[in-house]
Amino acid sequence: MSNEPLANSLRPTKLKDIIGQEHLIGKDKILSNLVKNKKLFSMILYGPPGIGKTSIANAISTELDMKVRFLNAVVNNKKDFEIVFEETKIYDNIVLVVDEIHRLNKDKQDLLLPLLENGKIILIGLTTSNPYHKIKPAIRSRCQIFELYPISKDDIIKGLKKASKKLEGIKINNDSLKLIATMSNGDYRYAINLLEVAYYSSSDKVVNKETITSVNTKSSNPMDEDETGHYDVLSAFQKSIRGSDVNASLHYLARLISSGDLDSIYRRMSVIAYEDIGLANPMMGVKVDACINACELVGLPEAKIPLAKTVIELALSPKSNSADQAIELALKDIENGNIGKVPPHINAQAFGYKYPHSYPNSYVIQQYMPDELLGRKYYKPKNNKYELVFKQTLDNIDKINSKEQ
Repeated sequence: MSNEPLANSLRPTKLKDIIGQEHLIGKDKILSNLVKNKKLFSMILYGPPGIGKTSIANAISTELDMKVRFLNAVVNNKKDFEIVFEETKIYDNIVLVVDEIHRLNKDKQDLLLPLLENGKIILIGLTTSNPYHKIKPAIRSRCQIFELYPISKDDIIKGLKKASKKLEGIKINNDSLKLIATMSNGDYRYAINLLEVAYYSSSDKVVNKETITSVNTKSSNPMDEDETGHYDVLSAFQKSIRGSDVNASLHYLARLISSGDLDSIYRRMSVIAYEDIGLANPMMGVKVDACINACELVGLPEAKIPLAKTVIELALSPKSNSADQAIELALKDIENGNIGKVPPHINAQAFGYKYPHSYPNSYVIQQYMPDELLGRKYYKPKNNKYELVFKQTLDNIDKINSKEQ
């Protein structure tokens, strides 16, 4: 009897057999074309667990008939990496697949970088973390970065039907397949594992709702039960905070925490702090950064506490999108060609420039806008205590200017 997990035995060796990720491996998509053109570059694949990162790495190297080695940045020590690097003296273009690439320490990185430079190693890094935040620039700049998405319920059901054929005599209906797909929250590997455990824990090979529910160890968090998915939950999270509904905000936060995707929470909270809270409570940007640092330090499950505290404060903070509106108006002028020439007294030569700090209240009347845009106003303060101060400053400037005119 084989103890190999069903998910491993089903691991595809060709891109066309992989479930999901059509944006990368569909017809004429980038990874498919790399294989078709028999050319491979170092890359980083990132996204939630169980969505095909390892399968894609394996399929690409197999289809291109390249020597591939699998290592883990945490589990494998420096010696393990050195053994692979020694192989580059015998073989060219070894594909090195490194799981948890964001955890690669400096010693291993120093060994790897020269081999990436000379093409002896083609790196495929795998991570659940956002590489733009977690992977050192030296590695990141040498790799193409591709994001993978949670697998849709329909694709998971297709995969489950295929996997069911490997389980002799299994009895399972469409409702049970849909239930497994829902419970997996876009994690295909988890769906296959749940199917296999339910099959072997049944005395009559019948996999039904009762069997599935009894062996499911994952919290029930139907992120994709109505085909809306992870990104709609993120959207609902931001809209609830923007709408100052603290209870809905905490509900969607709980769903996101349950999915384990802290990076998405961090990114969305940072956007909210500047887009929705903005100048109504400028310190929220700093507080969100502090929250993220605390969460990274303590990890889950404790990270839920600073997250909850900060989300409550975001939801109940005054709101202002004045900064967002102001830059949008300014960008619209640029896009429409409303630019104009920089006035000569504030260009690089600065002939005739008046230094504001040499004048009372650090203000002196002089033109800053190009002639073509004189009088243009982008920023319009909202009615909150922080921006009322800005409004007063603007009003005072307008009064001084009008007196001089």
